[in-house]
Amino acid sequence: MPLQLEPRARDEEESASVKSEKADFQADQPVPRRFPGQGTPEDPYVVDWDIGDPENPYNWSRRRRWIITMQLAIGTWTVSFCSSSYSGGLESMAQELHMSKEVAILGVSLYVLGFGLGPLFFAPISEVYGRRRVFLLTYSVYTMFHLGGALGHNTATILTTRMLAGIFGSSPLTNASGVLADMWVARDRGVVSAIYATAPFMGPVIGPIVGGWIVETRLGWRFNFWLMFIFSALSLVFGFIVMSETYAPALLRRRARTLRKQTGEAYVSTFDVGRTKSLRQLMLLSLKRPFVFLATEPIVLLFALYIAIVYATLYAFFAAFPLVFQGARGFSPGEGGLAFLGVGAGVVLGTALAPYQNRLYYAAMRKSESGRAPPEARLYMPMMGAVLCPLGLFWFAWTSLPPTHWIVPILGGFPFGCGIAQIMQGIVQYIMDAYTIYCASAIASTVVLRSIFAAVFPLVSPAMYARLGAAWAASVFAFLSLACMPLPFLFFRYGPLIRSRSKFASRQLGGPTLVASPLETVQEKGKPAGEQTKEPTSP
Repeated sequence: MPLQLEPRARDEEESASVKSEKADFQADQPVPRRFPGQGTPEDPYVVDWDIGDPENPYNWSRRRRWIITMQLAIGTWTVSFCSSSYSGGLESMAQELHMSKEVAILGVSLYVLGFGLGPLFFAPISEVYGRRRVFLLTYSVYTMFHLGGALGHNTATILTTRMLAGIFGSSPLTNASGVLADMWVARDRGVVSAIYATAPFMGPVIGPIVGGWIVETRLGWRFNFWLMFIFSALSLVFGFIVMSETYAPALLRRRARTLRKQTGEAYVSTFDVGRTKSLRQLMLLSLKRPFVFLATEPIVLLFALYIAIVYATLYAFFAAFPLVFQGARGFSPGEGGLAFLGVGAGVVLGTALAPYQNRLYYAAMRKSESGRAPPEARLYMPMMGAVLCPLGLFWFAWTSLPPTHWIVPILGGFPFGCGIAQIMQGIVQYIMDAYTIYCASAIASTVVLRSIFAAVFPLVSPAMYARLGAAWAASVFAFLSLACMPLPFLFFRYGPLIRSRSKFASRQLGGPTLVASPLETVQEKGKPAGEQTKEPTSP
């Protein structure tokens, strides 16, 4: 006979009976708990987290959370690596398949453009069906599309499969940020996000190095695609082994379904209480949300533009570096790829500075009456990166050609790489803290914009270098970065005011939280007692 649970207090005899019946459940089944409601279709039990709930991702062991985090970083690194390793074999592939150089570069642009199209579907779908299912399904399809390049014998096959690979490979670029927000409390999220946020930049930096040297061997340009397939397949297998569902609404819906089957009574997730929209309506709403964010949220729009310019500048270098180092200085493809080491070393340093950002964040927490730092406490490193980025770009621009020694422009990539790492890490963390339950859609908005820019910049970069010369062409990107430099400083000063007028952002000002999102409220119940914050208060 199914167990019947009453939401109200019971006497000791009934409690003992309930405990005895709970012990009969299988270990892998969630234990029915006392939830508000009557258990009827008209008044179902409302399922949410208990205090210190072991099924809440916040309460998983640090080891488990770190393993999932590293799996996400590896998956994202692989996707971004595959975007640029293709460029190492451009000339060989163009000769064999009789492509023009401009058409061959489209393989980079279409792949990155796919990064912008995929999140329009995968980010909102993950907020309906959960993170794990979407990630594993899309990554499986993504892995198979690399075979199109490895086995294809015409331009249409290469370019079509590259774009489709980019679309399906975009899932970890957006969903991973949501997974991190699902598992890590704000005070621990700094270093975690810094390590993860390095992946989208280190992948493109390492790609041309590996791709260039592969082309110089007997393996040829097709082995680049086989290597992409191997890396993606290994990452996919790792994901199947360690990836767990982390999205609180999906977990609570699953718990409610299990309890309905076990008890025969009515249970509903707290996220579904009062929901009147159909699943189709919810999907349409979620699909529109990234565009709504860009149209109505100044934080998302301006920071998305900033990330887009910095990110696209890096991809523009995939077309510019061969002109500077192979064309003007006579480097081989492998040696030309090594020119990206300056940018890569800068990215590593920018990541290594994450603990200092965390110390500043902890200091803001200690000063806050609520014990919670405002999202603006994430912007210290982006303010430094905003200065380093244009500095590195101007350095590279005016030292890129002979007679200046080749090491000088490579060293110019160091402050640029450090700057983009700091900007990306801090802004992603800021958006995650500011938009909580909607962070996947907010991040999707930034990915859409940066992918469009990153698709266009490599196409226009060769023409810019041909017409303007190396110095002024690179200076155009430097001036764009310089124009964006005030943004972290402005949001550090005026961010609380802007968030207070937002429909989606949290209103935390560093004191008591004025308005909490539904996800914040529910997840707080499941955190360990020492990590809970004060109850929200009304303004």
